[in-house]
Amino acid sequence: MKQTIIELAQTLIHRPSISPNDEGCQKLIAERLEKQGFSIEWLPFGNTLNLWAKHGTGEPVIAFAGHTDVVPVGDESQWNYPPFDAKIVDNLLYGRGAADMKGSLSAMVVAAEEFVKANPNHQGTIALLITSDEEAAAKDGTVKVVETLMARGEPIHYCIVGEPSSNEQLGDIVKNGRRGSITAELHIKGVQGHVAYPHLATNPIHKSLAFLNELTTYQWDNGNEFFPPTSLQIANIHAGTGSNNVIPAELYVQFNLRYCTEISDIFIQEKVSELLNKYELEHEISWHLSGKPFLSGKGKLVNATIQAVKSVAKITPRLDTGGGTSDGRFIALMGAEVVEFGPLNCTIHKVNECIDVNDLAKCGEIYKQILVRLLL
Repeated sequence: MKQTIIELAQTLIHRPSISPNDEGCQKLIAERLEKQGFSIEWLPFGNTLNLWAKHGTGEPVIAFAGHTDVVPVGDESQWNYPPFDAKIVDNLLYGRGAADMKGSLSAMVVAAEEFVKANPNHQGTIALLITSDEEAAAKDGTVKVVETLMARGEPIHYCIVGEPSSNEQLGDIVKNGRRGSITAELHIKGVQGHVAYPHLATNPIHKSLAFLNELTTYQWDNGNEFFPPTSLQIANIHAGTGSNNVIPAELYVQFNLRYCTEISDIFIQEKVSELLNKYELEHEISWHLSGKPFLSGKGKLVNATIQAVKSVAKITPRLDTGGGTSDGRFIALMGAEVVEFGPLNCTIHKVNECIDVNDLAKCGEIYKQILVRLLL
């Protein structure tokens, strides 16, 4: 199993599938799965390729979710080894996507193959949801597949997302939820004028200071057992013409909230509107919701994952909801229990991205044991 996973990972890394390009990765996976009796359905949207593969019938439906797209390599001269050569040095497999997430994707594929070979008449359904649009816009990938499945009443009960969840050693963290993410684009209006004649102008920067102070110090919530308190951060702020004698006509502020399950995106928007009105600021604001928060409590999938990690990695994982967003946010909308488990995240998106081949093999065994614990 170990060598099979490594070889598949190398084959996928060889393909420079910069998001949203797939470069034949999914076709290769589909051909493997078809040989094991999986049904293959292609769900392309825009320039994104999505694969929905299934084996078995009935409930529960257990899905592995992953992506074949990778981020750009950056300055290739900074890499110790060419980023698409998939070279193994001192048990480390190097390459763009090795950890995020062609390594764990390979482990999921092989784990599903091995389970089906040993249990061809298993109960329930094993599925793989694979997209080429996770690292960039994430608009035509998993979210569109989920919409399609929900429209035709096709469920997912349990989902393992193969994102690199481990911090210091394989299995130390299993993610059982993620914070929501919402971004505001705010334009606060003023009246442009000469700095020597402020009575003939309205400085939107000066007028906004009290608002910005309250916005950035407001206590949204206290978090809960699984989530830290909601955090608001200003990501960009700009005003002025570049001249030192012009009062600007507008202040632009971009801010993001990573919020927990104690509040909603509607509450956030209403509270910001309340503050803007409180300080009588003429403004225009637009919102972009990247994803709502989700949480999988200690249910069957969480328990099966913890037990599988303990059995294979000899460590008791900690449940965690930190980090950014993942495609798990879309699958959770189906009412599925969702966890994220994968290799170390210390080199993802970096120069010399790599994964320990022994950890890769253990990932495969853990994924296989999760299936065993839920289906046998």
